[in-house]
Amino acid sequence: MLEKVDRFNEAFSGWMGSIGFAAIVFMVILTCVDVLGAKLFLLPVPGSLDMIMLAQLIAIPCAAAMTLLRDRHVSVELFVVRLPRRVQAVIDSVVQLLCLALFVIVVWRLFEHGYHLQTGGEQSPTAHIPLAPFAYAAALATVPVCLVLAQKLLRAILRVRTDES
Repeated sequence: MLEKVDRFNEAFSGWMGSIGFAAIVFMVILTCVDVLGAKLFLLPVPGSLDMIMLAQLIAIPCAAAMTLLRDRHVSVELFVVRLPRRVQAVIDSVVQLLCLALFVIVVWRLFEHGYHLQTGGEQSPTAHIPLAPFAYAAALATVPVCLVLAQKLLRAILRVRTDES
């Protein structure tokens, strides 16, 4: 059962990571075109800062789930590694539960924020790009983070049940 969840999370997070990577490539290309256009032809890309800001909003949450799957996030385990394995698993379960709760709240609030942006007709300052779709996209891109955290929570709970002191 957990293997199917692993495969789904890996595929879904990989797909979202590809979208995040595309957003980063877009930012690099846009920055190069903007700088070259401004310096060589005195013609910067109109609204480039708005587009780069919105691309960052897509790139960061899209890459977060893959970062969690690959254990590329920063963690300090100075004290916990000296504890018995069962205690480590309990601490890991509590941490994963708190992280999952946090990111569920983040998804909920991003959807709510997107709704407020949509009903208010909010747009970016210079390019006048509607902001609501980007808030919704960030919320959807954070869902895989919740799935990965739920998977890690299940694994930690199973470790609590199977590890001996």
